[in-house]
Amino acid sequence: MSGKPGFYEFFAGGGMARAGLGPGWTCLFANDFDAKKAASYRLNWGGEALHVGDVAKVTTEQLPGQADLVWASFPCQDLSLAGAGAGLKGERSGTFWPFWGLMTALRAEGRGPKTIVLENVCGALTSHKGKDFQSICAALAEAGYRFGALVIDAALFLPQSRPRLFIIAVRNDVAIPAALTGHAPKPPFHTKALQTAHAHLDARLRAVWLWWRLPEPPIRNTRLLEIIEDAPADVSWHSAAETRALIGMMSEVNLAKIEEAKRAGRRMVGTLYRRTRYQAGKKLQRAEARFDDIAGCLRTPAGGSSRQFVLLVEAGKVRSRLMSGRETARLMGLADEYALPRTYNQTYHLTGDGVAVPVVRHIAAHLIEPLLLASVAREAA
Repeated sequence: MSGKPGFYEFFAGGGMARAGLGPGWTCLFANDFDAKKAASYRLNWGGEALHVGDVAKVTTEQLPGQADLVWASFPCQDLSLAGAGAGLKGERSGTFWPFWGLMTALRAEGRGPKTIVLENVCGALTSHKGKDFQSICAALAEAGYRFGALVIDAALFLPQSRPRLFIIAVRNDVAIPAALTGHAPKPPFHTKALQTAHAHLDARLRAVWLWWRLPEPPIRNTRLLEIIEDAPADVSWHSAAETRALIGMMSEVNLAKIEEAKRAGRRMVGTLYRRTRYQAGKKLQRAEARFDDIAGCLRTPAGGSSRQFVLLVEAGKVRSRLMSGRETARLMGLADEYALPRTYNQTYHLTGDGVAVPVVRHIAAHLIEPLLLASVAREAA
């Protein structure tokens, strides 16, 4: 490919999709409405391509050239199982529609991007009994795109459980190399939930559906122990009494996990979330731990229970504290050179809302870049 491919990044946050695409790509335009996230974007990437403001007020005149790729990790709150279920009609996830209005306007101008990636929570497959997923697929088809989807868990690359849905669309006039698609779904990226959502699509949408073929990555060699800081700057280790209070919120099942970690005879790192559970009709706050070398999914800090804790078991003793900001960044695949916001909450909000960097790289390396290379070769022939 002569020259670097160019991309637009919508709902850009701190530019994690940009980090995943890497230096072989050129960012032509980036947009986010959150001024605090935009400050992090500028700090790490500069602000030349960044426009801060409501996507509904962005015009095609602000979008330079023609993008090879548009990446949009649109808000997930209304599609999440933890949300209120408003779906694509919700105030936050509903911002998909003004974004899509820009894409259709670009198409009308003859500047439709060759490829589009939409990233969201897996709840997007079942929101409103699958109607929201069908609406997204219908919008893609009506604009002249073929598409398919993948469910990829960041745990394949990083010690964090973070399954996400990636809808990958290609403009109808772009030839797709045969090696990039298959005739049927294949695990692990075509999950049962995705296959069910596909089966419920209208026949006209299934006719333009693509079963993308994505190779599995090598076995992950990054361990949770390597992510954890001994002396983080932004959080402190709990007192013995605070740790006892956390352990006191555990069920017998989770207490057994602590005892098993003690018997391991080596330094063991786990993570913990406080969750509200119901017992005999009453709300109880429980502390739930895991020692399977995978952290729980990072979430934005809507309240204290959304913050993840670190548990360190060594020489029969248990220590605890909140997960540090740098640890959350590492769990998203951000290099330690990535400059984080000044405050803990802003860092947690930035990382908890982001897309895992190595997942973006894997999709780019094995689907988007081969497709664009083949497209350029075909155009030059």
